[in-house]
Amino acid sequence: MGNMNRRTWMKALAATALVRPRVSMASESKGRFRAAICAYSFRDQFKAGSMTYADLIRMAADLGADGVDLTAYWLTDTTDQTLFPLRKLAYRSAVAICTIGTGASMAQPTPQLQAAEVEGVRKWLAVAEKLGASHMRVFGGDIPKGASEDQAVAWAVETLKRCAVEAAKKGITLGVEDDGGLTTNADRTMEIIRKTDSPWVGINLDVGNFPDNPYTQIEMCAPYATNVHLKSQVQIARKNQPADWPRILKILGNAGYHGYLAIEYELTDDPRTAVAKLVARLRETIRSA
Repeated sequence: MGNMNRRTWMKALAATALVRPRVSMASESKGRFRAAICAYSFRDQFKAGSMTYADLIRMAADLGADGVDLTAYWLTDTTDQTLFPLRKLAYRSAVAICTIGTGASMAQPTPQLQAAEVEGVRKWLAVAEKLGASHMRVFGGDIPKGASEDQAVAWAVETLKRCAVEAAKKGITLGVEDDGGLTTNADRTMEIIRKTDSPWVGINLDVGNFPDNPYTQIEMCAPYATNVHLKSQVQIARKNQPADWPRILKILGNAGYHGYLAIEYELTDDPRTAVAKLVARLRETIRSA
């Protein structure tokens, strides 16, 4: 250190820290977005066997997407021989397997059914861990026959709390998707998250699933969002309308969302062509946000 001894150097360092400008709350709350692709966009191709998850990862890399959202339904199996090559390919392609989607349903009316659902979630968490995914999607579920909505919410919360304990053991976040049933609208979806009260649980926010007033409901859910499914359409009075992506990104940014915007294509054009165009559009929207 030349003529500056250690004590003098430490004092100088401390003085520098004191005069360093603080980061404002406004800049802390600005969103940070990464483009991703939902496997569900290619559901027909996966069902037909004409496309694989390895193909999806390569496509994401070719299109400049940062992540893939793998719907677990179409994994051929969950052995290490299947999962580890996908994880390696994703890493070597600089594409994150950011989340996996499962069909787990939280609104289970009996202790036995709740325990079975928790066990299923535990198994899928092990799959997510092997793939290197830090997030997993689950559903609130439908209202069981003969039950009230309030009862179903209470059951969903009870199941989700137990699932959250398992997720915490793996360091994996659970996102409850707004997708019909109990989670048709933002208010009940938020109620389930608030009552579960776990740092390992949030909302897998699908911007196209609300049947009406989408931007208001997106804004309500945005502070709880742990993953986002971005669609080219939203519903207004249950009719599809083009989604205003700049408006959605502004809402998410104001809520301080940092994470993936996974394109989920559900229209009828060839998804290979449509998704490529949407990724390019999303990357430009992110740059302009």
